Amino acid sequence: MLNFIFFLECWVETQSPLPWATRTMIALGATKGLAFLHNAERPVIYRDFKTSNILLDSVRLYGKAGPQGDETDVSTCVMGTYGYAAPEYVMTGHLTARNDVYSFGVVLLELLTRRKSFDKTRPSKEQNLVEWARPKLNDKRRLLQIIDPRLENQYSVRAAQKACSLAYYCLCHNSKARPLMSDVVETLELLQGINDGEVSSSSLSCLATSSPIPRGPVATGSALDYRIRHS
Repeated sequence: MLNFIFFLECWVETQSPLPWATRTMIALGATKGLAFLHNAERPVIYRDFKTSNILLDSVRLYGKAGPQGDETDVSTCVMGTYGYAAPEYVMTGHLTARNDVYSFGVVLLELLTRRKSFDKTRPSKEQNLVEWARPKLNDKRRLLQIIDPRLENQYSVRAAQKACSLAYYCLCHNSKARPLMSDVVETLELLQGINDGEVSSSSLSCLATSSPIPRGPVATGSALDYRIRHS
């Protein structure tokens, strides 16, 4: 089974950029998986969400899940991956579902920028993806500077602005200001509608040609208390 981080490492070396619509489809598939866990009868915190836990083709999550049910607002030994773990979790060990939202924000940045969460090969100020990108996400004059230049403007600027805004809120230092995962799903579904092109069923199948990936359950959005509005 081919995971996304393996693909990302190969992708960085290729000449052909992954289409914008395919990137948003990967993000949407992953968030539906997280929303399913968070909205289950016994809610589950994934705890260590990262690109290496996204399986391609069907876009499915794998890996060992974290606390469940009544244990989804707890203090634990820190088990997240550097570059993806929420700052309050790293500092205190306090774990909530909003930690998964932060981790998704990092993955979304990777999709938008075609950069890794932490890359020692880059200049010192650009090695940590969040530290480099987040100040630009809320600045309309600079936010498009972080978009993968190999896309060569083959995307909707409006969709890119909303994707950057979503990443900005997911990466809020104040965990209570981050959206719920169900809200993230709805926002990404709106982005799919804004995209100029559509992704064919073969767009992802070409990324994983080895063993088939079984399809897992997919959650739909629920009542929202947060939304990046579609204007």
